[in-house]
This record gives sequence, structure tokens and C-alpha cells, in this order.
Amino acid sequence: MAKSQQTFNKSEKEKKRLKKREDKRKKMEARKLEKEETGVESIPFAYVDQFGNLTDTPPNPADKVKVKAKNIVIGIPKREDLDEEEYDPIRKGKVSFFDHSKGFGFIIDTEDQEKYFCHVSGLIDEIEENDKVQFELEKGNRGMNAVRVKVI
Repeated sequence: MAKSQQTFNKSEKEKKRLKKREDKRKKMEARKLEKEETGVESIPFAYVDQFGNLTDTPPNPADKVKVKAKNIVIGIPKREDLDEEEYDPIRKGKVSFFDHSKGFGFIIDTEDQEKYFCHVSGLIDEIEENDKVQFELEKGNRGMNAVRVKVI
């Protein structure tokens, strides 16, 4: 006598599939009965108003804002587009930590109190802790780095 090819796992999957199909059929019949009784479909719609809130009423076409395609800006403005008076590349700060044996330290900007990494390769003058310095920022591997650092 040959053994059945259908395993326990296969029969369980088949039972789940048939149960899911039966549940779907029952839900469909319930929706049909509800539609016949009330005359309205029960599938609700959600709309988004001009403020981004969900509502059950459709939006008013008079509130629609038209935007011209040429007014849409994709990206960020280039550095030359900014006013030169507004952007000063030379910043001032104070050395909060510097380790000469390892060759790096940190500078705190006086304007925004941000802490920037500083490497010995970006120094113009020798610096010590608590020195007031001027520096420029440059994008590094892990964020902005202070370069061209001079003691004031």
C-alpha cells in the first residue's frame, strides 16, 4: 500500500486557503444584503481637504489652487544665488578640545554654538584649548569640518 503524497503542512495550507475564500464570500454576501436594505453602498470614501485633513465630503472645486509648472523649483538654490552679504564663509569660534598627540580637536562656533571637528591637516596656526580662532567649513566624511583654522 502506497503512502499518501499529501503532507500535514500541505493539508493545513489548503484548509487556510479554503477558509479565506469562504470568509471573502461571506463578506461579499453581507455587503450585497446591506446594499439591498439601505440602498447605499457601504464602502466609505475619504477625501483630503486643502489643509491636509481627512474628511468624508468631497473637496470644493472653487478652493482648488492652480500652480504653474514653471513656478515649481526642484532642488536647492546654488551658492552663487545667495546674497554675498548674507553668507560669510569665515566663521569665528573657540577651541573646546585639541589633542596634539592624536592630531584632532573640536571648535565651537560663536554664532550658532555648533561643535565642528578639526584635524591637524586643516590648521594654519598652532592652536591650544580655549584659543579664539577663525575658520571655514568644509564637508567631510561624517559632517562639517573646520579647515583653514587661524588664531585671532
